[in-house]
Amino acid sequence: MDFSSLRRFLILFCISALALAGRYFLVNQGLVDQVTVQYGERAATRLLGWDDFMRQQSSQQQDDMAYLESVNNYFNDMRFVSDRQLWGTEDYWATPVEFLSRGAGDCEDFSIAKYFTLRQLGIADERLRITYVKALNLNQAHMVLTYFPEGSSVPLVLDNLIGDIRPATERSDLAPVYNFNGDGLWLAKQRGHGKRVGEANRLSLWMALRERLNKDLGSE
Repeated sequence: MDFSSLRRFLILFCISALALAGRYFLVNQGLVDQVTVQYGERAATRLLGWDDFMRQQSSQQQDDMAYLESVNNYFNDMRFVSDRQLWGTEDYWATPVEFLSRGAGDCEDFSIAKYFTLRQLGIADERLRITYVKALNLNQAHMVLTYFPEGSSVPLVLDNLIGDIRPATERSDLAPVYNFNGDGLWLAKQRGHGKRVGEANRLSLWMALRERLNKDLGSE
């Protein structure tokens, strides 16, 4: 058996062992099989790693800040690759499953994966906003995840450009435009929650993403 065949065998063995052990937290065997066929064994391993990461984090019953730091660090290890290179289009919002399957994504994908993972770990939706900003140093559109601590109008910023989680008031390089979560859509402000301007279903890319993710995870 050559090295590549041995490696393939070991990956498939690990996937099978995890399935038999019943270690799934969020994904299921059908999804693992689908990802394996479509993207390969490495992609399935990343997906199972995400599932195992969430299981471990959930079992520790940490406070919100500990979850924020763990999830931010976990996804910031992924590669940044543009939508044009990955998906052949200028703007595609990948689900966490698609992001992990490719092992890469752009700023929207980092932020969305962090959002869904933190929601799965029990962080309240009203504390999280996926926030569209302008990265002033780069002079381009960018997306981050923001978290609003209890009793505070200043959100914390989870960003793939800067690894440290910082208050928005310390991110003068970002100019907020709008933000959203599973509930609503707001015009963003550097301080405060911003002005609500409608429902999140006004964002077609967001609704399409949620539909694909619900299908992948077997949710309603």
